[in-house]
Amino acid sequence: MQIIINQPLGRVLEHHVKNKIMRQKVSIPFMLLGILFCVCLITSNLLETKVIQIFGVTITAGLLVFPISYIINDCIAEVWGFGKAKLIIWCGFAMNFIVMAFYAVAVALPAAPFWEGGEHFNYIFGLAPRIVVASLCAFLLGSFLNAYVMSRMKILQKGKGFSIRAIVSTLVGETADSAVFFPIAFGGLVTWKELLIMALTQIVLKSMYEVVILPITIQVVKSIKQHEASDVYDKDISYNIFKFKEK
Repeated sequence: MQIIINQPLGRVLEHHVKNKIMRQKVSIPFMLLGILFCVCLITSNLLETKVIQIFGVTITAGLLVFPISYIINDCIAEVWGFGKAKLIIWCGFAMNFIVMAFYAVAVALPAAPFWEGGEHFNYIFGLAPRIVVASLCAFLLGSFLNAYVMSRMKILQKGKGFSIRAIVSTLVGETADSAVFFPIAFGGLVTWKELLIMALTQIVLKSMYEVVILPITIQVVKSIKQHEASDVYDKDISYNIFKFKEK
């Protein structure tokens, strides 16, 4: 007996099966983006210790690198879906936590009597506990919101308008990141007015970073989609960030 499946239903079934396969597959481009994601996070934490001034605007050097992690997050969520973005975010969190733990151990160990760089070393790597907590919490909330907004908007837009969802997701993620980081890190040390100015400055600059580099992001996403033959739509998935096994 011949079974005939109408074309629209056939495409839907084919797309559904392809989505499930791509959620389970780990490719070289995905692995490289994941490595770059973790490198950017760790590097940005190191660069945060230097305050720079560009065109009269005072920022930390970490701002030069950290927004790239959101761009990578956008690429992964767009091509491979929320599940893969969730995996990379947790990997980035784990790498950050491990590196900061090693920082703490290195700072706590006694320096050699003849070494004179202890004070400078401790200044760079001796992050205050509240800064560490603020950084990790803000990273998790901002990154997951960024991936969630990308995922949901892609379905609502039926795959169109990548530029809009890339900007909106970054704006939501960066706002959440700053809203968590600054009160925890500097609450009680500076006035709420100064905290608000610092947070708004970070949000605006990081979002502008996304807009400026957007043409490159679009080309990267397009190239990866063609190379991977992947364009995942997150239908019938769990957005529980603690759930890793998809049906």
